[in-house]
Amino acid sequence: MRVYNFSAGPATMPLEVLERAQAELIDWRGSGMSVMEMSHRSKEFVTVAAQAEARLRALLAVPEEYAVLFLQGGATGQFAGVPLNLTAPGAAAAYVNTGSWSAKAIDEARKYVDVHVVADEKDSNYTTVPAEGSLEVPGDAAYLHLTLNETIGGVEFPYLPDAGEIPLVTDASSTMLSRPVDVSRFGVIYAGAQKNLGPSGLVVIIVRRDLMGRARPEVPAAMDWTAMAEADSMLNTPPTLAWYLVGLVLEWVEEQGGLTAMAERNRAKAELIYGTIDRSDFYSNPVQPAARSWMNVPFLVPDPALEKPFVAAAEAAGLSGLGGHRSVGGMRASIYNAMPIEGVQALVDFMTDFEKQNG
Repeated sequence: MRVYNFSAGPATMPLEVLERAQAELIDWRGSGMSVMEMSHRSKEFVTVAAQAEARLRALLAVPEEYAVLFLQGGATGQFAGVPLNLTAPGAAAAYVNTGSWSAKAIDEARKYVDVHVVADEKDSNYTTVPAEGSLEVPGDAAYLHLTLNETIGGVEFPYLPDAGEIPLVTDASSTMLSRPVDVSRFGVIYAGAQKNLGPSGLVVIIVRRDLMGRARPEVPAAMDWTAMAEADSMLNTPPTLAWYLVGLVLEWVEEQGGLTAMAERNRAKAELIYGTIDRSDFYSNPVQPAARSWMNVPFLVPDPALEKPFVAAAEAAGLSGLGGHRSVGGMRASIYNAMPIEGVQALVDFMTDFEKQNG
């Protein structure tokens, strides 16, 4: 019996996708082999890859002047990949710090560029984002980097900053495919697959073509966006199974009605769980309401001693992955695209019962 998996990543995937992958695992569409076994140069896998890119472009309305890459290394690899591909030694870049993943990106970037932190939300204990219009980006910055959604803290930008002519670069790992987005507002979007796109082991990068060709000579070939684009993301052997599964997820999103339908579903799920928290005197969410994430919902109980019993009882009830990140404690429900509204309803019903027993 499958549980409702609220893990932050690797995260739950659509059951229909898993069942299709299971059916095709041994013999992919009459090829006589698994997609894991076929050459990435074969016409069969080249078709798989091309269809995945075409579906992603269609769902996100990616303009032609953007390249789409499917690479290894996850989003964390792009913490270095961004400055290595966009700057020369001695260059400056602007970063916004809204929590744990922003901080990791900043620490990695400092190895390669002069980092200007143009906003740091530490005074709110990273429960807010900068006020719209408040960012002052240095004119010499090669780009402005932000994390659209902090998976650990449950903080999300409700708007896109305007940096003028300076390219906007974002880690969109937790928000990718959760709603429509204007890709043309960005210079670079990158996202680890293990939230809304598919399994871990792959990162999708959408990069404006006029920003390519700037990689430093020492950038590893596997991280060189231009070289990878010229090789259709196959300069080396790509993560073929993950790429195939991403393609199935993208097809599933199409069948659900696309990103507009995903946004409606995700808004409803978020409103259900935040409404339960806000109506309660037992549960609390630390994030400023305007900056609350649709995808990752942290919440607290009045006594930290109740956290482990909550998580254990939830696990026994078929609600998995609700423990908060080790760095912040509490609980966290990640409600990505593949989490059905029935799973969120089961969670809020459990929360209500737990409050009655322990409040």
